[in-house]
Amino acid sequence: MSANDNQKAVPNALPAGYRFNEFEIKEVIGGGGFGIVYRAWDHQLERTIAIKEYMPVSLAVRAEDMSLELRGERYQKLFNAGLTSFIQEARLLARFNHPGLLHVLRFWEQNGTAYMGTLYYSGMTLKEWQLTSPDAVNEAWIRRLLPPLFGAISTIHQAGYLHRDISLDNIQIQENQLPVLLDFGSARKEIGNLSDETEIMLKPGFAPIEQYSEEGENEQGPWTDIYALGAVLHSLITSNPPPVSVVRCIEDNYQPLVERKPAGYSLPLLHAVDCALAMKPADRPQSIDAFAALIDLPVSDVEAVVNSLQPAPEPLPAPAPPPIVEEEEIVTPAPVVMAVNHGSASVEPVTPRNVRRLSPGLVALAAVALLAVIAVTWLTNRRDATPENAAPAVVTNSGVNNSPPAAATPAALATVYLKLERGANVVLNGQPVEVKTSSNGFAALNLAAGQYRIEVHSGTSMRAQSLVIDKPGTWLLNPGN
Repeated sequence: MSANDNQKAVPNALPAGYRFNEFEIKEVIGGGGFGIVYRAWDHQLERTIAIKEYMPVSLAVRAEDMSLELRGERYQKLFNAGLTSFIQEARLLARFNHPGLLHVLRFWEQNGTAYMGTLYYSGMTLKEWQLTSPDAVNEAWIRRLLPPLFGAISTIHQAGYLHRDISLDNIQIQENQLPVLLDFGSARKEIGNLSDETEIMLKPGFAPIEQYSEEGENEQGPWTDIYALGAVLHSLITSNPPPVSVVRCIEDNYQPLVERKPAGYSLPLLHAVDCALAMKPADRPQSIDAFAALIDLPVSDVEAVVNSLQPAPEPLPAPAPPPIVEEEEIVTPAPVVMAVNHGSASVEPVTPRNVRRLSPGLVALAAVALLAVIAVTWLTNRRDATPENAAPAVVTNSGVNNSPPAAATPAALATVYLKLERGANVVLNGQPVEVKTSSNGFAALNLAAGQYRIEVHSGTSMRAQSLVIDKPGTWLLNPGN
């Protein structure tokens, strides 16, 4: 992709040739909802560096003088919170001197925002590597990758911090094959904590369930990053991330890798990934050292674990009393929704969060949840046909399509779970949407990239929320009072 192409792909970017004293912008090399990364030339030291700019596209736009202007005064608090977090991240990274962590050279404020200059790391992200060189990804390659990556993450944890955004596109593989862990996404996290007027986009499959909830904030720890790291390894091994944690808390259809046994991978590594992806934080390795030790378990020990998962051999035909089946206790992590309230959103947990026993009602709920899982699987595989009434509407910029999408229909990019009251109607971009509401009150919409206005009509009241979808994600919305 050329510099001009990058410029078009990342709106509001600074133009090539723009100068920060001795630093000259050459091209855009990356961008997202909260920042833009440039390749720049340092005229004083005659070297290439990278410059990261704090630019939350949902809160600000680029003015003609290249400064940032807020989209509205009500965004000032959120913008300032993200800016403060961005500055703190720069200072934090500057404290570390680990080859696997982004090395900050300089920090400054200008154009109504902030910038950090870092070393320029050539190479490809793990996501790009997986797409361009899939045959090179094997266990030996992964095991060479892990020690420096473990060291980088452990350095962060020992300093009392979490990364919270480990994924395939946040790990850069340099030309010397050493990994570098990129930005923390701290500005996004801070804005999310004050999300009365904006939304959180978490990478589907990589974020554990505790990251979807303010209530779960106390549960976050090294095990939160370990879940994301397990998702990275799962993606490298199977070419797909694990199921979205929000969906897993409704119906956990994760198939352990020790049962799938992908060719070429040892049981210790597969078992470690399965443990890292446990839904309950307490069931995961609690530190990077524990995770590393788990990968090095003797094969015999893991064989015992695998054998324990296998069904017992069928007995010879003989009279026998009927088996006694005990009710199983199920701990159901609380799904978390983002409350829609006159164009604003806030994170709140769904209660109660407790221990329940199997009942006919829960069995019925599991059947409804299974339909949601089928819908998510259909989106992932982009199948041409779906089970009847299983998939929610696919919404594009041009309207609503309740039939299987044709080849020319834009692919769904984000899944929106919508909490609806009985009798409520949904209007999306001015058009009524027919949605199927499950027994637990959730409906699902699969949205293509674009801008949306979701209205929830209930009797004489109406609640609205504007959404901008520009990357994959899982969103949960709940009409508020």
